[in-house]
Amino acid sequence: MPPTTGRYEVVIDNDSIQRLDLSPFQTATGITTPSLADPREYMDRTIGFTINYKREDPGDPRELSEYPDIRLWFVRLDAMYPWLPLLLDWRAGELARYAAMLVPHQMSLRMGVVFNPEALELFVMTKVFVVYPWLKRHGVPKPRLKTSDMARMLGFGIGDQLFDLIDDDSHHQPPTHSL
Repeated sequence: MPPTTGRYEVVIDNDSIQRLDLSPFQTATGITTPSLADPREYMDRTIGFTINYKREDPGDPRELSEYPDIRLWFVRLDAMYPWLPLLLDWRAGELARYAAMLVPHQMSLRMGVVFNPEALELFVMTKVFVVYPWLKRHGVPKPRLKTSDMARMLGFGIGDQLFDLIDDDSHHQPPTHSL
């Protein structure tokens, strides 16, 4: 599907990728301090990426998600903004593309991106443990549903039992400083 109208568009190029420079993300979205980001400001408008990457060899057949330097840029972005998958433009395929930058996979002519199943499961579960409490902290309505929808987009169903465990565990944890 086409990108969501009015979404935040993050444009990165070889220079920002080589320098691991996250300022294009920060400038496009206005999110400079991860702990101050309010999910309600971004969930409707969503976030997408334009990757203007000039290949050294124009005949190189690899997909963008197969270039180590591009993947490293996304690893850094994900480390700084671990809840970002929730805010991406899912309808335009941004969640799947983001996952491809972070999860080992192979390209298949017939099936497209084929994720390593165990790695994808670990990625999704990590995001559930990050996104759900983040949404609750910000008072976003229906945090279970929104987190479940994100996991479902990547092929995983999350039951209420897991959310109950997360909720139960949060009562036993000492307060943590958020990023």
